[in-house]
Amino acid sequence: MDIQTYSADKAREVAELFHQSIHAIDPSLYTSEQKEAWAPTPVDYENWSERLKAKKPFIALIENCVAGFIELDANGHIDCTYTHPNFQGRGVASALYEHLLAEARARNLKRLYVEASLIAKPFFEHRGFSVVKKNEVQRNAVSLVNFSMERYLSPNNQMRRCASALSVRHFGE
Repeated sequence: MDIQTYSADKAREVAELFHQSIHAIDPSLYTSEQKEAWAPTPVDYENWSERLKAKKPFIALIENCVAGFIELDANGHIDCTYTHPNFQGRGVASALYEHLLAEARARNLKRLYVEASLIAKPFFEHRGFSVVKKNEVQRNAVSLVNFSMERYLSPNNQMRRCASALSVRHFGE
């Protein structure tokens, strides 16, 4: 697996990956109507090309095929984390996240945050993110659930948050 910064020749493949990964989500998590609202058919390649040019995501390549991508905004926001259905369960998202984490530390970011879908929530929890709140968002007049989550990278901030949480629990008993 090779992780690299997005290049324009991968736009169509990344857009297809997004669409396919959304539509492959188990129907017990999101209905067909919700998935179509989230990732409409047909794919808007022009919109995706512009978005990717602006966002410059990290992409994972396996045998020169885009297996996944992740986006890190300058403020620590993780906007997208998606793995192609054919490559799920092979460590693609984990490798992308580790690459993003190293980049976040190199940029001296103190906090990462994300709006995680029902399917992505356990992935981020496993990596130290905490749920801030549950959201109900509208996409094309259809309601979807996601979770605002955050992770502090600075040990001092994390220690303060943990100490604060412990004292609240201790004194609240």
